[in-house]
Amino acid sequence: MATRPELETPRLTLRRFEFADAPFVVTLLNEPSFIENIGDRGVRSIEDAHRYLREGPMAMYDAYGFGLWHASRRSDGAPVGMCGLLKRDSLADVDLGYAYLPAHWGQGYAIEAAAATLAHGARKFGLRRVIGIVSQGNSASIRVLEKSGMRFERMHSMRAGEPDVRLYGCELEGA
Repeated sequence: MATRPELETPRLTLRRFEFADAPFVVTLLNEPSFIENIGDRGVRSIEDAHRYLREGPMAMYDAYGFGLWHASRRSDGAPVGMCGLLKRDSLADVDLGYAYLPAHWGQGYAIEAAAATLAHGARKFGLRRVIGIVSQGNSASIRVLEKSGMRFERMHSMRAGEPDVRLYGCELEGA
């Protein structure tokens, strides 16, 4: 039985990840653009993907009720990426996270999913503020955050010895 959608947009279905998504996770997390802009998560095998899912999205679902969600096209069910809400120990606010396969860039999926995720965060989880972090040179992701209503606030250090990231934020309505 398929996992019930967390939310749907006109073109996308967002749902909780399940272990059957491991092959897709291996593909997405090994895209050069993912490694360059988000980081190498060390996911090279199905077993690695299971660990990533268990310790990442699934652990977050258990702790907060939200996490990164699997994003697929409604028209044919093809996986296109992931989008969701993250609570990181290193950040005071909940963070909007997303990544898409390059074949699906430039089609508006990231903005569509981000807007729905922010509205869902306010409505279902009572979030009043959400942030987004992005690598300095990731202009496409910066545009997604800005089109989602976020504004640049400051540079932020996530880890010592790594380049600072741009931190964007927005207040949510409907919480």
